[in-house]
Amino acid sequence: MARPRRDLTGQRFGRLVVLQFDGWAKRGRSLWLCRCDCESSAVVYGDNLRRGKSTSCGCRQREVSAQYCRVSRRKHGESDRNITKEYRAWDGMKKRCCNVNHVSFEKYGGRGIKVCDRWLDSFENFLADVGRAPEDSRKWSIDRIDNDGDYARGNVRWATPKEQANNRGKKRIRIAA
Repeated sequence: MARPRRDLTGQRFGRLVVLQFDGWAKRGRSLWLCRCDCESSAVVYGDNLRRGKSTSCGCRQREVSAQYCRVSRRKHGESDRNITKEYRAWDGMKKRCCNVNHVSFEKYGGRGIKVCDRWLDSFENFLADVGRAPEDSRKWSIDRIDNDGDYARGNVRWATPKEQANNRGKKRIRIAA
């Protein structure tokens, strides 16, 4: 195939500057080699550039996530291969509240639910405040006592599915007119 009708070379799209045409992808989509302001390069679909869907090499999303959640990369013996129930609860809590791309963000972070500063960067602090899950840990998961409150000391407990169901907000029944 020939070069695309629109030449994007030299144009800026957010943090990306188009360097050159890089070929064709499936379904006739043009690919463009771009240089990001962070000095990385990325190959991006031309239509994503024009529509504003691609504006960086991915560095912007990493900056936003790091700033919003201050994601910790420390190792404490409960990550990687030795993932415990408590670590999964802590990690899931942070993802629901901080990651705008998480499937449940709208119900948590999107509603203004936050993780307290003491727990945000420290699994150890979370574990010290909440403790280990009860013995038969398959039945237990993390629960906020005040459903509209943040994840913080005094508002979090280990609860059974029945306890969690009873702690939900009142369900609204819609009556058709």
